[in-house]
Order: sequence, then structure tokens, then C-alpha cells
Amino acid sequence: MTFVDYYKILGLDKTATLKDIKNAYRKLARKYHPDLNPNDKDAKKNFQQINEANEVLSDPEKRKKYDQYGKDWQHADQFENAKQYQEQSSNARGARYSGTQSEGDFSDFFESMFGGAAGAGRSRQVKYRGEDYNAELHLDLIDAYKTHKKTLTVNGKNIRITIPAGIENGQTIKISGHGGPGINGGPNGDLYITFSIANHPQIKRLENNLYTTVDLDFYTAVLGGEITIDTLNGKVKLKVKPETQNGSKIKLKGKGFPVYKNEAQFGDLYVTYVIKIPTNLTDKQKTLFTELSKS
Repeated sequence: MTFVDYYKILGLDKTATLKDIKNAYRKLARKYHPDLNPNDKDAKKNFQQINEANEVLSDPEKRKKYDQYGKDWQHADQFENAKQYQEQSSNARGARYSGTQSEGDFSDFFESMFGGAAGAGRSRQVKYRGEDYNAELHLDLIDAYKTHKKTLTVNGKNIRITIPAGIENGQTIKISGHGGPGINGGPNGDLYITFSIANHPQIKRLENNLYTTVDLDFYTAVLGGEITIDTLNGKVKLKVKPETQNGSKIKLKGKGFPVYKNEAQFGDLYVTYVIKIPTNLTDKQKTLFTELSKS
């Protein structure tokens, strides 16, 4: 497995605080968000790496394992179990006969654990953690708007999971114990699910804020009025001010996307008006516009 330097990805060093990690993640996630880089073929890959780095370094337990074992951090429990077993075996042998444990015995044990031939007989007594699985789950933006349950089929088994509202495109979550089966009674591995969330035809998402454009007829733009627009949470009525200009923007506070794992909090919805000039005018209408232009 190629070593991935999560600190380097976030532009940090090993002394970084949780606040440093959080700030770096937010800054880079905005910079490399696929929706903001539609012509950058590497944007999605970079965004996923940023999410993966944040997932590990923002979790104190995972970060400790990563700092100690590097690319093999996901197998930290296996290493610890192996070391503990080796220590117990060494103590047991020491009680039966005098002598010292050689460096080679410990290395042989790890070789047997990770595919070597030495120590094959002893390895049957050790409990090994199962392999971690990785999967990608595709959702629509509306699916990610509300917490809901979904059934996945992984290696022939159905797994019922709860997807929290506000999940990000490219975000990875862990489902403990749903990876590969353990060996010799060891614990199962974990299942890591990366979410791929498709863009909505009319509504774009950036973090917890939503952006949409609304067509506005010429007469309502000039005289003002009331319109109804579609949002991810149903229809909303808007009052249009007289003399509204093309490209005008309004903010609907709290009408954006729910905050991940905090469904009581929402981002905002930004609406941009696009004024449609009337076409196929009758002669009478043209006359009226001419008179209006001279007034």
C-alpha cells in the first residue's frame, strides 16, 4: 500500500491542533469542491483525499494509530494483538526454561501474521482482525437532504444503515464490524462508505448553502408581485420588489442544506433572478412600449 501523508494533504505538520485541522479542511474543501471545479479532472480525487485526511486526523484514536503505524494504521489492532501474544508467549517460555527471546522470533511472528512462512503453526492460535471493505454509494441531492435508511448489499449480505442529513459529496463514514470476517475468532473489519452525490438540475450546493436561479417575467420585474419557487423542502412564496434588476440576488435565511449531524441548523438559500424579455409582441404591445420609452 502506498503511503499517503495526510498531514501533507492538509498542509499541516504533526504538531497541528484539532482546530488547525478543522480550519485547513474547510479551506481546502471549498477550494477543491468538484462543483466549483467542473473542468478539473483531478478535483474529485483531491476532494476525496482531503476528506479522508480529515476523517483520520480529526479522530484522536485514528490519528494516534496513524502517527504510530503510518500506512498500516488500519491494522494497528492486529499489530497490538500480535505484540501482546508474542509477549505472553515469551513470558511462558521464560517460565519453562532459561534463555532470552531473540529479535528474529518477533520478526518471524509478524511474517507469519502477514503472509510469511515462518511460525505458521503458532499463527493458528492468534486472533486476527478482518479486512476493511470500501464501497461507494451514489445519492441524489434530495436524498442527502434528509436523514433516511438504506439497505446495502456487501459481499452477499444486506446491511441496513442510517444516512445522516447533510452528508457531503466525497465524505467517507465508517460502519464498524461490517468488513471482512476475523480469523481464528478475531473481530470483523470495518466498512468504509464514500458518498458520491449528484448535482441537482436547478439547485447547486456549496457546503451548507444552496444556490438557484429563477426566471422572472418582465412585468413582475417592473411592477413587483409574488411568485412561488421550488426548494428541496417544498415550495416557497417570494415577494418581488418593483423595478427588480436582472441578476439581482436575495438570501432566504435557513432555507439551505441541513448541517451534518445537526439537523436543527440549516444554511441559506441564495436566489438569483433572471428576467425574461417578452417575445412575439403584438402591434398594440409594441405601440405601448414605444409610448413608454418616450415618456
